[in-house]
Amino acid sequence: MSNDQVNEKQKQYWKKNLRLILSLLAVWFLVSLFAGVILAKPLSNVSFFELPLSFWFAHQGSIIVFVILIFIYAIRMDRLDKEFGAEEVILTEKDEKGDES
Repeated sequence: MSNDQVNEKQKQYWKKNLRLILSLLAVWFLVSLFAGVILAKPLSNVSFFELPLSFWFAHQGSIIVFVILIFIYAIRMDRLDKEFGAEEVILTEKDEKGDES
């Protein structure tokens, strides 16, 4: 493979990576903004465990969405790594004594 092909492949990889990151950050921003700020007034009339629903979205919802987005990112990046041949290498060779190093 020539150097130009490698550079083009790397550019495609990072372009897809950045697109994924930006889209996930946009989802997190929108969930935090809309549920926690813009919809706070209407959602404050709805109770959930004796607290306003807007409280749950503002304080717990954005955290839960963030954790879900982390898992989505990990899964999608694993697929992207496989697509571009950039998987992680795990070394488990045994040394001469038979111990893993």
